[in-house]
Amino acid sequence: MNASTGAERGTTERVLTLLGLLQQRHTWSGPELADRLGVTARTVRRDVERLRSLGYPVHAGQGVGGGYRLGPGRDLPPLLLDDEEAIATAVSLLAGAAAGPGDAALRALTKLDRVLPTRLRHEVRALSGSVEFFGRGRTPVDPEVLTALAGACRDEVEAGFDYPSGDEVRRRRVEPYRLVASDRRWYLLAYDLDRADWRSFRVDRMTDVSARTWRFRPREAPDAATYVQEGVAGRVYPHQARFLVHAPADTVRAQVPASAAVVRPRGDDRCEVLSGAAGLDALILHVLLLGHDFEPLDPPELAGRCRALAERLLKAGATPAPPDGRPRAEWPDGP
Repeated sequence: MNASTGAERGTTERVLTLLGLLQQRHTWSGPELADRLGVTARTVRRDVERLRSLGYPVHAGQGVGGGYRLGPGRDLPPLLLDDEEAIATAVSLLAGAAAGPGDAALRALTKLDRVLPTRLRHEVRALSGSVEFFGRGRTPVDPEVLTALAGACRDEVEAGFDYPSGDEVRRRRVEPYRLVASDRRWYLLAYDLDRADWRSFRVDRMTDVSARTWRFRPREAPDAATYVQEGVAGRVYPHQARFLVHAPADTVRAQVPASAAVVRPRGDDRCEVLSGAAGLDALILHVLLLGHDFEPLDPPELAGRCRALAERLLKAGATPAPPDGRPRAEWPDGP
């Protein structure tokens, strides 16, 4: 290593040390920083300018109570974390990725996982195992599985996992593309190498997940969120149906879980609803109970089922009420 390279490395290390000090305390005086870094006050001023050029908003105050402090800026620059801070951050992100309402925690965890020292991984894994949740939310998943899959998506490497198919469990080899979070579960959109097609997989059903070192060139992919939502709301069921609902899309979306139906706007006061179920009658009743006028679109037999249900309801409504004193039919007690 020549002298210029050594001097540059020394400056870089000193500037990073200065950044760490500024993140530890609200305000430092110039002489305090100079003493900590073992340099002159003039060198401290130069290093502060280097931090500013990198986007760190270092403010300098004059007089009594003045000094250097790290303030809020327009953009978020990189942070320096000590071991305890890194562990606490990783555990919080692991918990958030496993049970939180969005995928921001998973994106942040993937970035942190890339630089987390090996010596800290065991402690993070042990601490994350002590975190549990109750109440409504997503189906629990192993946060380390989420991290592994997110890393495989990021690094564009193949992944493998065991996945149930009917009455058996099969090994799947995929090119992972995106992780998608619904209101109930995590899904992986990936290109299935053995089936030569795009597939979505429930992360909570995966076992023995591993990322391989074999890289792949990304294929042209469908929109991840749309593909997964349409699959969850419709394709997995034996019957799918489309309705034209006479209400704004935002109104209907507030009534229907995203995992139960796809709602697309059709103008300002109408929307298209796509959903699936075990039978068409169930779909018709679900849309009926939304309380809006609607029209059946697909499949062709949907209109006939609407008429059949309407006739049955009209017949039930025309039946006279039993006279007083006559025993009424009652629902049997549940189990």
